[in-house]
Amino acid sequence: MKDCKITFIGGGNMAQSLIGGLIEDGFNPQHIHVSDSNTLCLETLSNKYPVQTYSDNLTASTDAKVVILAVKPQQLQSVLKELSPEWQSNRLLISIAAGIKLDDMARWLDTDDVAIVRAMPNTPSLVQAGAAALCANSSVSTQQHELAESILRAVGLAIWVEDEDKMDAVTALSGSGPAYFFLVMEAMEFAAKEMGLEAETARLLCLQTAFGAAKMALESDESTATLRERVTSPGGTTERALHELDDGGLRGLFENALIAAALRSRELANQLGEDHA
Repeated sequence: MKDCKITFIGGGNMAQSLIGGLIEDGFNPQHIHVSDSNTLCLETLSNKYPVQTYSDNLTASTDAKVVILAVKPQQLQSVLKELSPEWQSNRLLISIAAGIKLDDMARWLDTDDVAIVRAMPNTPSLVQAGAAALCANSSVSTQQHELAESILRAVGLAIWVEDEDKMDAVTALSGSGPAYFFLVMEAMEFAAKEMGLEAETARLLCLQTAFGAAKMALESDESTATLRERVTSPGGTTERALHELDDGGLRGLFENALIAAALRSRELANQLGEDHA
């Protein structure tokens, strides 16, 4: 599996993170091909990894077992229509372009029984700490399931979602989620500086605390609610702070935020799925 030819259409940050993760995971870099219209991007890739680079999508994807679409969602339709005449029936298509539905991709590719996996990775994939949800159509084989999962696992966690409609919730949770945590950290740093801590001290303490809390939660079999209760002594400082957050409606704000993000994801999917004239 690690010697199959993989072609990336688009060589931006997310593609580069996947390429780096695949190589570190043992994939043969000589079997990784990348196509991009930006020559500077290709030059950067060539200097960083011993992969094959192209400016033409069809040439890059010749005989590829897997084609990974890492372009902007607005470009996806034109790319798939370009690839359609030369598409091979045993090939797996993986899209990491946000919002584009499986049926829309299949329609633009205009090929019978095309195997497609839709993936929603997030930006921590850039540091091999990503969280990705994957959804497949009925044409994806067991081996292709395993291959797609191994590719996304190279940069973090990979979880399958059976119902494509739930991908909007995934987008709201893990896709947009890093920004929520950055906002919380930003607010905590600001408050600490207002209380007199030096900026760098506030930053380092905040970031390490966030990292430590996430690491504890990942390595524990207990729920986050139980972990929270364990660090909240009755009548102590943590309890007083949490009361303030609850009184301010923090839980409701987060619920409303995720619902709003999911609704926007659905709106964008419908817009992006329309056929170009």
